[in-house]
Amino acid sequence: MIYTDLAFLEGVVTRCEVRRGRRFHDEVLEYTMRGRNIADVLAMSVHDALGFFDRDNRGDRPIIDILQRLSDVGLGYLSVGQALPTLSGGERLRLKLALELGNSGQVYVLDEPTTGVHAADVQGLIGVLDLLVDGGSTVIVIEHNLDVVARAD
Repeated sequence: MIYTDLAFLEGVVTRCEVRRGRRFHDEVLEYTMRGRNIADVLAMSVHDALGFFDRDNRGDRPIIDILQRLSDVGLGYLSVGQALPTLSGGERLRLKLALELGNSGQVYVLDEPTTGVHAADVQGLIGVLDLLVDGGSTVIVIEHNLDVVARAD
């Protein structure tokens, strides 16, 4: 039997016994930065990584900017090396918003962005929308959530 659709393999994850799931050759893992190798850094949470990188080091600045955006959208608990397929729909939306925080002068139209968002996370979403506006973008939101409606200009 020949399968043309490999969807039946989704969700199958194997761990390399030689690399112990660390994804890198031992030679690569010998290189360290501040006592940590790449596998250690990828295993850190975004919050931990923000503390690991040096804000005063110009070379670390681009990394810190990205990590800060992830933290700003409420994804600080994720590991730096988290695989995209393991993210929920809400986490993927926040990841997209984090990428957009670096842009200015954009126009965003969001249709019911609080759908599927836990009530406790709505204020965080509003904060992200405020960051987009503060960054010089226009955000148009179609929404029934009264907390979001109350924040409208």
